[in-house]
Amino acid sequence: MGTKYKFMDSDGIYFVSFATVSWVDVFTRPLYNEIFIDSLRYCQEKKGLNLHAWCLMSNHVHLVFSRSGRYSHSDILRDLKKFTSKKLIEAIESNPSESKKEWMMNIFRCAGQNQGNNKDYQFWQQDNHPIELFSPLVTFQKIDYVHYNPVTAGIVSEADHYLLSSARDYLGIKGVLEIEVLERPMSLEGYVFSY
Repeated sequence: MGTKYKFMDSDGIYFVSFATVSWVDVFTRPLYNEIFIDSLRYCQEKKGLNLHAWCLMSNHVHLVFSRSGRYSHSDILRDLKKFTSKKLIEAIESNPSESKKEWMMNIFRCAGQNQGNNKDYQFWQQDNHPIELFSPLVTFQKIDYVHYNPVTAGIVSEADHYLLSSARDYLGIKGVLEIEVLERPMSLEGYVFSY
């Protein structure tokens, strides 16, 4: 097996994306968004997650992160996905006003039955494809990509209008989560990569 999609540098900054199985639009309700955001907070406080940029879309997540402490990048991501999977499945199952409950649970159940390492349900797709951000140019290409995802999707016209991301933090406005903002080098100042 190659090393293209592995966390190779324990001190590195990585870009990673992961999606719900079948790209199910789960994150359209504040309750489910809060579960994911609270889980990120927990990983920041207890697992050594250093979050540099993030965006939660309706069916996928983008993160730019590094780590500190004893937990590896893989450990943090594994624990985040495992915990949120369990909590989100429970929240969907117990939500009496969830109109898409039966449909979503059927998809998660079928996906879980097709994977030998799952007991009942699978919430997240298994691939993550971490990409090491080895230079300021690549780092800010990915940060801009993360922040402009809702603009590209036609949800908002300006990246900082989308509250479920760190775009506001990069403009000096306090966002939803604590972010370790990376300084854009002078050579890239004022330049935003378009997508």
